[in-house]
Amino acid sequence: MEKLNFKMKIVLGIQHVLAMFGATVLVPFLTGLNPSIALIAAGLGTLIFHSVTKGIVPVFLGSSFAFIGATSLVLKSYGIAVLKGGIIAAGLVYITMAWVVLKFGVERVKSFFPPVVVGPIIMVIGLRLSPVALSMAGYSNGSFDRDSLIISSIVVLTMVFISILKKSFFRLVPILISVIVGYLLSIAMGHVEFTKVTEANWIGLSTDAVTSLMELPKFTFTGVVAIAPIALVVFIEHIGDITTNGAVVGKDFFKDPGVNRTLLGDGLATMAAGFIGGPANTTYGENTGVLAVTKVYDPSVLRLAALIAITLGFIGKFGVILQTIPTAVMGGISIILFGMIAAVGARTIIEAKLDFTNSRNLVIAALIFVLGIAIDNIAIYGAVSISGLAIAALVGIALHKILPEDI
Repeated sequence: MEKLNFKMKIVLGIQHVLAMFGATVLVPFLTGLNPSIALIAAGLGTLIFHSVTKGIVPVFLGSSFAFIGATSLVLKSYGIAVLKGGIIAAGLVYITMAWVVLKFGVERVKSFFPPVVVGPIIMVIGLRLSPVALSMAGYSNGSFDRDSLIISSIVVLTMVFISILKKSFFRLVPILISVIVGYLLSIAMGHVEFTKVTEANWIGLSTDAVTSLMELPKFTFTGVVAIAPIALVVFIEHIGDITTNGAVVGKDFFKDPGVNRTLLGDGLATMAAGFIGGPANTTYGENTGVLAVTKVYDPSVLRLAALIAITLGFIGKFGVILQTIPTAVMGGISIILFGMIAAVGARTIIEAKLDFTNSRNLVIAALIFVLGIAIDNIAIYGAVSISGLAIAALVGIALHKILPEDI
């Protein structure tokens, strides 16, 4: 692919912002945090991540769903200052894990993640997200909302049509064009409300956002215990996300820049989010899906997306306009993106030429699929829970080490 000019990078950056926007602002809506601060935290965290990882990993960091339950509980019961302390402590756990990886070596860590474990895990990541995509597209209780189905279907068909075009500029921005088509259709069908846009300020943060930003962190035993241990649980998910990103791009990020650096970047990004009152950060599969669709892996595009996200946090009207994009539009986009993540997992298995007539491989993959997809979350202690994905990964890793090779 020929070198992209700056204008093209801006367009691609906007596309990445659209991919991460819904999930990033959904977390603060569910927990009570400020959406503008969440956008700023996501952009700032992404820039921190890129600076730590030599600027070579095309990753975007956004609000983590793993911390939703604990974040909501701590914020409601103890306030923003205690929550900040807990999120900063979670970032320190990431940094500790980065040291562990550095201490014992990337090859030893990588030995726990062979293709028979990684491939199914990547597939599970995409498959676990598929109900979310269909729900956003209007599916509920065995049926679709008619208008949502129409909108999401047009978005999907637009992406499919653009993706099969040969040597076209539009193939670089299928998501952006599909969102525009879906948005215009939504306006025509009367599903876009502009009242909040006219009421919003052009520039500046709301009073609530400023209050959240200025509050000093407070470290308490309750806040730290409720939030920080979750970082241990999502460590496996971080490994899966970095592996998925590397599989899409075609590079081994375990070796360069190293998982210790990606963990360090995640940790520092989460600490920064904690200091300003944003949700804990994590690497985003949505943006990895964008990479898979566009096949543009330039990390500078993700950094531009980060700057755009920060800018949106400070531009009231533009941020509200993006918030008016109907869920059905993003549902259509998510159907393709999440499906592509699952397909990347299948590609990992195929490229490794795994033999599934081998009982060992069959058992490991089977348990990862069932546990990873069927289990939602299991409570461990108070608000701390472990996801089905993490359980599946742990079981897969354990079986890989325990089961003999010749069964």
